[in-house]
Amino acid sequence: MVYYGVSPCIWINFIHLLHRRAGVLPWLKFCLYKEHFVNFDTFNFHPQIKAGIHAAGYTTPTPIQAQAIPPVIQRRDLLGLAQTGTGKTAAFVLPILQRLLPGRRGTLRALILSPTRELAEQTHQSIRALGRQTGLHSLTVYGGVRSGPQIKGLRAGVDIVVACPGRLLDLMGQRHIDLSQVEVVVLDEADRMFDMGFLPDVRRVFAALPASRQTLLFSATMPSEIRGLTAEILRRPVTVEIGESRPVETVSHVIYPALPDHKTDMLLDLLNQADGQVLVFTRTKRRAEKLARQLVKAGLSTTSLQGDLSQGQRQAAMNGFRSGRVKIMVATDIAARGIDVLGISHVINYDLPDTADAYTHRIGRTGRMTRTGQALSLVTQDDLPMMRTIERLIGQSIERRQLPGFEFTLVERPPSPPRRVYTSPYRKPRRPRAPGQRSIKPSLAAG
Repeated sequence: MVYYGVSPCIWINFIHLLHRRAGVLPWLKFCLYKEHFVNFDTFNFHPQIKAGIHAAGYTTPTPIQAQAIPPVIQRRDLLGLAQTGTGKTAAFVLPILQRLLPGRRGTLRALILSPTRELAEQTHQSIRALGRQTGLHSLTVYGGVRSGPQIKGLRAGVDIVVACPGRLLDLMGQRHIDLSQVEVVVLDEADRMFDMGFLPDVRRVFAALPASRQTLLFSATMPSEIRGLTAEILRRPVTVEIGESRPVETVSHVIYPALPDHKTDMLLDLLNQADGQVLVFTRTKRRAEKLARQLVKAGLSTTSLQGDLSQGQRQAAMNGFRSGRVKIMVATDIAARGIDVLGISHVINYDLPDTADAYTHRIGRTGRMTRTGQALSLVTQDDLPMMRTIERLIGQSIERRQLPGFEFTLVERPPSPPRRVYTSPYRKPRRPRAPGQRSIKPSLAAG
């Protein structure tokens, strides 16, 4: 490959800038990208890491990987914003493996913070798959399980810890974990950390880290609170933003207008038409559990994932769904960031989420890594305002379809006009009082 004396990172940023600001034709961007970045050999990873990349079936880096890996290898701080399902995990795991290979083993040198247990396990599995021949050891640290095995693993020596903030702070307080040798720290899904109220814990963790560290922050969305955090923890970061935090383009969106009492029957009809694995989202834990029982009673292979389950039950549900033995999973938003199953063909919103950003994370479970998927939503009349917000976020009007036997039309009410306040033209203006002056009413006895 010929770069004409220019760094691959600069080529990628130049191509991306042209595509976003100058309106370069998509075929030109594709030709430039394909010419200079055919595969992962561009990054000159160690042969042991290349073996893991090939074993995982990776051939061409995704845009977030192509733009984030070079500055991370150069040990720059990085703010990475990309749509869910575009390969953010490998964008930081691969450079971390490359950095840790030459150094000492058995000392905690890399810390990855995750908002949920499911996401922590997913990241841990990615590290094991990509670093299987490196000899580097990774350990997950999170609550909901006994801390004994985690403490034993820390004493045996690890190179990478993938942790949820709560349990990490507990082990730090008990002096079972030492962060003084950490060289690189990753804050994964930072917006979810904020949603779950973890930012105070995150700040406490960062206060215990060495000042001379590399910090990487990755997220699918970036609310203003997280932008404030970046100013505290990142030093002259490289910013990589792909897709303006909108849902991936490989996902098609459909709305099915529904009466509340018809939603379960409509869901059964849609599930019978689906040909792949399906992820169904509800708003509450109780509804997820009840709906899963109804689907099992209807003869469908179904499991559920929600916060009331023990860690063993959650892991069993994930293993069954990931292996393909179970076709349908009913979940709350706790699973929106921790499920990475390529066989998911449909995401069905039985209940719409509370925020438009949560919709992005839900449907990011399908259409992953250039595959296609469908996002179907059962929308009641009360859901219409949130649906309009979602349409503004994704930048398009979502197709409305009618399910035979359940025809229903949403009433598109116009927004209420602003309320006008009328004042009488005959009312005299009140005379302003002097400072300290009291209001004196005329006495009835006067005059």
